[in-house]
Amino acid sequence: MFLGIDCGTQGTKALLLNASNGRVLGQGSAGHDLISGPNGRREQDTEQWTAAFASATAAALAEAGVDGDAVLGIGVSGQQHGLVTLDAAGRVLRPAKLWCDTESATENQRLLDWLGGEQGSLQRLGIVIAPGYTVSKLLWMKEQHPALFARIAHILLPHDYLNYWLTGRCVSEYGDASGTGYLDVRTRQWAFDILRYVDPSGRLEAALPELIEPHQPVGRLRPELAVRLGLNSQAIVASGGGDNMMGAIGTGNIRPGAITMSLGTSGTLYAYSDTPRISPQPAVATFCSSSGGWLPLICTMNLTNANAAIRDLLQLDLESFNALVAQAPIGCDGVTLLPFLNGERVPALPQASASLHGLTTENLTRANLCRAVVEGVTFGLRYGLDLLRESGIRSERIQLIGGGAKNPLWRQIVADMMETPVVCTTHSEAAALGGAIQAAWCHARQSNPIASLAALCARCVRVDEGTAVEPQAESVRAYEQAYRRYRQLVIDTHGQQTPPDLRTVAP
Repeated sequence: MFLGIDCGTQGTKALLLNASNGRVLGQGSAGHDLISGPNGRREQDTEQWTAAFASATAAALAEAGVDGDAVLGIGVSGQQHGLVTLDAAGRVLRPAKLWCDTESATENQRLLDWLGGEQGSLQRLGIVIAPGYTVSKLLWMKEQHPALFARIAHILLPHDYLNYWLTGRCVSEYGDASGTGYLDVRTRQWAFDILRYVDPSGRLEAALPELIEPHQPVGRLRPELAVRLGLNSQAIVASGGGDNMMGAIGTGNIRPGAITMSLGTSGTLYAYSDTPRISPQPAVATFCSSSGGWLPLICTMNLTNANAAIRDLLQLDLESFNALVAQAPIGCDGVTLLPFLNGERVPALPQASASLHGLTTENLTRANLCRAVVEGVTFGLRYGLDLLRESGIRSERIQLIGGGAKNPLWRQIVADMMETPVVCTTHSEAAALGGAIQAAWCHARQSNPIASLAALCARCVRVDEGTAVEPQAESVRAYEQAYRRYRQLVIDTHGQQTPPDLRTVAP
């Protein structure tokens, strides 16, 4: 039995997996609060993560009706790009700055200029650093909190911090480390030069965790924590990884030919590559995977959070919101929402705000507003899919995960807008499942150095054919018209140009 943990923006999920037969035995969850402020501040207290870890694990064990002593390994998935800083005694210096925090956008631009712009960043790192990445948060902390910055002894990502809490060891694996902005994704080595630009003293590079391979263990569970969590003190803590990397494992996306789309707080779209295929499009991040390859990926900052904002505005529960979405026509009678409530990464508009377009006395309805936000956030993913296709990624089917994947209407919208068949995996919480599978892989490698991750995925990952939908030709044409209107509004409103070679990209 293996425990998978997914520590996300809104909460932590726990999943217990019997890796011998692929059965999920129990699940649990616990929520987090967000610290929001002006200029795009989005932070969380790490104590919430550890408390939620304990609560979600207890709920999963209770649902499974099993003894935690049977847990042989733990794999942690965490939200990417966050910054957790510790002092020499291992104390957290300040709340963790999250992936969706854009307060360091100015610092990111300074770092990007120093790298030589987008092309310089691609050449030196293999990716283009974005405002949500960890490196700009370090420069921001140096300038905004110099006294705390001077006390930094360890620099960790969210999942690294939870591994530290579990084992007392500071390590990172190269999948999640890809999103820091100070890792060369081609060589999988820390890029010290950008950290020396932030702080020439060398303190930051000394504070970096040790890099380990994804199949390597961090260590064993601290005995006192094992007692508190009701788990086996001999349980191995696997390397874990970023939520997208664990989601890839949890959907079996570990070889070329698959595309995973996550409909969560953010929207992500990624595909496996066995080579570091660096896209010339800066919005495509060629991260390392946590399965030995690479994971070309795009991420949008606004998805279910934007839907929730419209629901709250109109005081609707989820069922009423979905009913109104179904009532409105494709294209919302001309209403278009650019849903950039948190700024946006794809398209690259970190300082943007949301806006409504095309309103008239005839089309200003609750149904059109509800459908406009669902279409608006999905258009961002369509743009990202065009970018992946332009770089050579192809797939005959999209696997959907995340909370939004449970909505049949949204699944059909995705299939029609992407002009690609869609299916859900049996377990939509793919990151937690991926963490459990990776823990089983790590455990197996202790006695069998050639233990196969692919075999574990084949046994533990299943698709739910009852959720499969095909694109409808008439709807495809209607969405294409609405999508072109969306792209033109992005250009007119924010000056964001469509790359010429994306206008005729084939599915």
